[in-house]
Amino acid sequence: MVKSKARPVFSEKETLRERLFRRKRKLNRSRAGNVMLFLFMGLCGVFMVMPLVMIINNSLKPLDEIFQFPPAIFVRNPTFENFSDLFILMSDSWVPFSRYIFNTVIITGCGTVGHVIVASFAAYPLAKHKFPGKKLLFTLVIFSIMFTYQVTMIPNYVIVSYLHINNTYWALILPAWGYGLGLYLMKQFMEQIPDSLIESARMDGAGEIRVFWKIIMPNVKPAWLTLAIFQFQTMWSNTGYLFLRNEELKPLQYAMQQITAGGAARAGASAAVALVLAAIPITFFLICQSSILETMTTSGMKD
Repeated sequence: MVKSKARPVFSEKETLRERLFRRKRKLNRSRAGNVMLFLFMGLCGVFMVMPLVMIINNSLKPLDEIFQFPPAIFVRNPTFENFSDLFILMSDSWVPFSRYIFNTVIITGCGTVGHVIVASFAAYPLAKHKFPGKKLLFTLVIFSIMFTYQVTMIPNYVIVSYLHINNTYWALILPAWGYGLGLYLMKQFMEQIPDSLIESARMDGAGEIRVFWKIIMPNVKPAWLTLAIFQFQTMWSNTGYLFLRNEELKPLQYAMQQITAGGAARAGASAAVALVLAAIPITFFLICQSSILETMTTSGMKD
C-alpha cells in the first residue's frame, strides 16, 4: 500500500505568500519611475502654488517693488503699508466696512446652506424613489449645468423681477439654491447607499424624513461638504451688481472691486485686497479638505 504524501499546510501558505509577493513586485514601478513621477508631481505643485505665493508677496511689497519691471516674485523690503492704506480707504467710505462684511456673511451663509439643503432634498427622490418623469427631470438638470452664468443672466433677472425681490438679499440667495450642479453631485452619491440599509430603517418604523436625516445625510457627508465648499466660493465672489442697487446691501466683493478700480494710486491697496479676498475661501477649503479628498476617492466606487 502506497501512502500519498500530502503537502504540509505551512508550505502551501508560503507558496501562496510568495505568489502574492511576486505579483506585487510585478505591479510595482521601478525606482527610476517613482523618482520621475515624484519630480513631475513636485513641478505641478510648484506651478499651482505660485499664484498664491505671488499674491502674498505682492501684498507685502512697497510701491517701487510693485511697479518694478521685470516683476520679482519674492518681496525684498516687506511692509504692511498696503494693509494700512486699505484700512484708511475702507474707513473713509460712507458705508461702514462692517456693513459690507455683514452683507457678505448673510448672502454667502444663506446661499451655501440653503443650496446644500435644497439640493439634498431634491436628490433623494431622484436617487432612491421611482416616479413618472424621473429620467426626464434628471436630464433637464444635466442640461442646466451646461449653461454658464452669462447665458442665464437675463432669464434670472426676469424671474427675480417677476418675484419682486430685486434690490434684496433674496435676489442673490434664491438663484443660488437652484444651481443644478449640487443636485447632480448629491444624486450620484446617494445612489451608492445600499437600498437594504434604507429598507431596514423603514422596517424599524422610520419615516422618510427620519431616513433622510439619520441615514442618507450622514452617509453622504463628504459630498455635501464638498458641495458647500464649491458653493461658498461662488457666493463669496458674487458682487451682486445685477440685482443690488442700494450701497447698504452690497457685499464685500463689490467694495473691494471699487478699491482696485482706483488705478495706479491704489496699487498697494489692491494687492492687499487680492490677499483678503483669497484668504477666506482658502481657509474654508483647508478646514474641509479631508472631505474633498474622501469624495474624490469614493466617487468611482460601486456596491
